[in-house]
Amino acid sequence: MLKRTASLALAMSLMLWTPFQSFASSHREAPITALDHPADITDFYSFVSYDHPDRVTFVMNVDPFLEPSNGPNYFPFDPNVLYEIKVDNTYTATAGVTFQIRFNTEYRDPTLFTSAAGAGSGLNAQPNSPAPVAPGTPVVPPAITALDGAGAAGLAVRQNYTITMIKNGVSTQLTNASGSALYAVPSNVGPRTMPNYDALAAQGIYTLAGGGDSSGDMRVFAGTVADPFFIDLGAAFDSFNFRVNSGSGVPGVLSASQDAADQVNIAPNSLSGFNVNTIAIEVPIKMLTSDGKQHAATDPKATIGSWATTSRPQITVRNAPNNATMTSSFSQVQRLANPLINELLIGTGYKDYWSMSQPKDDAQFAPFAVDPTVPRIFNAIYGINIPPPPRTDLAIIYTYAAPIAAPGTPAGPPADLLRLNTGVPPTPLSQRKRLGVLAGDLAGYPDGRRLTDDVTDIVARVVGGGVLIPKYNVFPNNAIGDGVNAPDVATQETFPYVHYSYSGRDSRHADPSETGCGTQPTAASSTATATPPADQGGPALCPVM
Repeated sequence: MLKRTASLALAMSLMLWTPFQSFASSHREAPITALDHPADITDFYSFVSYDHPDRVTFVMNVDPFLEPSNGPNYFPFDPNVLYEIKVDNTYTATAGVTFQIRFNTEYRDPTLFTSAAGAGSGLNAQPNSPAPVAPGTPVVPPAITALDGAGAAGLAVRQNYTITMIKNGVSTQLTNASGSALYAVPSNVGPRTMPNYDALAAQGIYTLAGGGDSSGDMRVFAGTVADPFFIDLGAAFDSFNFRVNSGSGVPGVLSASQDAADQVNIAPNSLSGFNVNTIAIEVPIKMLTSDGKQHAATDPKATIGSWATTSRPQITVRNAPNNATMTSSFSQVQRLANPLINELLIGTGYKDYWSMSQPKDDAQFAPFAVDPTVPRIFNAIYGINIPPPPRTDLAIIYTYAAPIAAPGTPAGPPADLLRLNTGVPPTPLSQRKRLGVLAGDLAGYPDGRRLTDDVTDIVARVVGGGVLIPKYNVFPNNAIGDGVNAPDVATQETFPYVHYSYSGRDSRHADPSETGCGTQPTAASSTATATPPADQGGPALCPVM
């Protein structure tokens, strides 16, 4: 009996890290973050930098579904939130390296009704201006062309931020190598106010100093950007009522041509046209490993685990009209590593507890995963054969295991960490596959996570279809998909990799019923041929340019 109980406990631990988050991003997935948007981590990414294979880029996105036109305040980071990126390099699911980011809001023109304004070289009151504003009086500042200095006069509200690195128990302030402050890039208000937004946003890429000999290779970016996540969210939450049809008679699966079209969406991308706040930091690999060296992929020391957290002060006292006072002690609000463990695995009554717990203690949630619900739903909807529990085929997700980690790497406790083998070189764009490891692209999810990795389809097949088990790596299990294969706007190939913010004036959300690029293709169609207009940020049924 004891042996059977021990085996069940082991199975429960092994089962814990099935990523049932496959059908949405972590947007408002727990009760606490549904009410606390600025502290809501929507996605977390970790990958070897495409153009600097000696570095790792972490991308932490927060505050979901930001409508680009939603002024006058738009979407600043919350100064009362502690944003952290944590790295495990000892296989213990604890942080050996931590990056802490805090924001401060500057009200530079408290009399202006909006956070940003500007036009041309500035506009003055007209000859018919009524008193007391005399004709010729400056009224509208010049268009915003910089984050600081004269070109930033129209930034009535601006945010700066600090970064602290904690390594081996020692805290180090990382600063702008130029000596100036670090400024967050504001949302793209529109072409009159910010006539060259991409150039403005690029000014928010900073080289860091203060972290030792390698700190000059560290870069950071913070600001509002286009949300890179992509999914047909409406279809997914309509009991996985995917719109795609391979023509095989089995709903919700892709044809071979649809599956091969890595840059073509044949279903609406629900995140199309929405912004998100991002913190991206690029760090030399040797600053992240346990021994301060870069290792080959075959070395156990090459693999690290990482996750992101948000925290708030434990006590906040509001005494109007004075500013609130807060304690210096923080309590964790949310954490995120693999995309959306909490979304569909953990019961709603436990989601907040999960959010506030630590990865090293994740075995306590094993009962939720003894017999996963999502594969059962797939079986009921699609009629496909699914693996029986316990699902020990999923060790690649919840421990340091092959093919991500090298042989001999300690497995560590079952924990939600985004594991990355830093010795695996980045895949060139022409060879990159949205299905990552499933498609033979070993630099993709679940070996870290890139912005273009299609985690929806990957996890649907791995968890729902059980394709890591040869018996289940057959059609239709290995063709399940939502038809959204890529972000609706292309990500960048250099740091910070994200696409800069959509235009508040010129972007829109396209409905499937719209003509042209927004027209819903027929079920058998594998491509849409129209090209999205620049800055439209909404035609999810178009090729990604």
